[in-house]
Amino acid sequence: MMSLVSVIIPCMNEERTIGVVIDKAISTLRQEGLEEEIIVSDNSTDNSREIAEKMGAKIIISRKTGYGSAYLEGIRHARGTYLILADADDTYDLREIPGLLKPLLSNEADFVMGTRLKGEIKKNSMPWLHRHIGNPVLTRTLNLLFKTKLSDAHCGMRAIKKDAYEKLDMKSEGMEFASEMIIEAARKKLRITEVPITYYPRQTPSKLHSWGDGWRHLRFMMLYNPTPFFYVPGLLLFALGAFMTLELRLHGNVETTSLHSFILGSMLAIIGTQMIATGSYMNVYGIIHNKIENDGLTAKILNYHSLEFGLVLGLLLFFAGIVLGSNILFKWISSGYGSLSEVGNAVISLVLAALGIQLIFSALIISIFMLEKKDNK
Repeated sequence: MMSLVSVIIPCMNEERTIGVVIDKAISTLRQEGLEEEIIVSDNSTDNSREIAEKMGAKIIISRKTGYGSAYLEGIRHARGTYLILADADDTYDLREIPGLLKPLLSNEADFVMGTRLKGEIKKNSMPWLHRHIGNPVLTRTLNLLFKTKLSDAHCGMRAIKKDAYEKLDMKSEGMEFASEMIIEAARKKLRITEVPITYYPRQTPSKLHSWGDGWRHLRFMMLYNPTPFFYVPGLLLFALGAFMTLELRLHGNVETTSLHSFILGSMLAIIGTQMIATGSYMNVYGIIHNKIENDGLTAKILNYHSLEFGLVLGLLLFFAGIVLGSNILFKWISSGYGSLSEVGNAVISLVLAALGIQLIFSALIISIFMLEKKDNK
């Protein structure tokens, strides 16, 4: 019995190329002795849908617009043992499908990525910014964060076993679908390999938005792993700020020569705390939506007693700041509302109160998030 291969093609106004893409897919798979299923996940307003229907493709009308939505809807209707993901603009040559299927058919891999950077990139097919900056930077970031070894993480031509795909918790409806698929595959320990492919120029204007799409991919990686983006820089800023503030308060002249450095240190400590809090919010969001494992140090920090401790510590810091500030106020009143030399204590008072409020709010917000997680179990 021939293996059924489902080719999923998201399409939005690609009437000039959709027919060529489908023809390449059908003829190539038949030459390989494989049964094909062509699924066009369509949101077009031109003649793309009619062309695809005439060529025997199954048309799926995506309920929502978006790159990820098109794939989610198309794959939901796929019956094949193997899935091929490719674009409708003919920038990927679907005659190269056999190369992507080979590692799957021989059971050497569960998920195969095409790589344009190790293959051939035709002239005028990829902007210089994408080829030399955007794609390499985002790919290296993804490799570093999720321990993958890819050269072209944003290549849209891919192949995956249907049962392997079903292990992935795919939800992204936009361009970040591409990153989510790799991250989820790495989390689920799928065997991932790359196959060099050729990349051709588009015949119609690109629908990509370089900076916006790049930011969406980066933001998505932050959700899965906020530590290097928030926890690490936040801890460094807090440590530096706390050290500067205490050192200058104890050994510097904060009333004159060290005032600006003293205030800078105080601000760094507050900013560092806010970054750590933001990382915690993202961490909890990731846990609730099954993007981050709730184990190890994370579980200990986010348990009920840790949040209680954070709340108590926040209250203590806040009241310490209030007490110190009240003392300064009483001195000012006692002096007949004259000038005081209490800049150092005033800044410390404000920092303590600010840190306390941040801890209190963070503990409350995280507690609410964790209650939502319990309710969803």
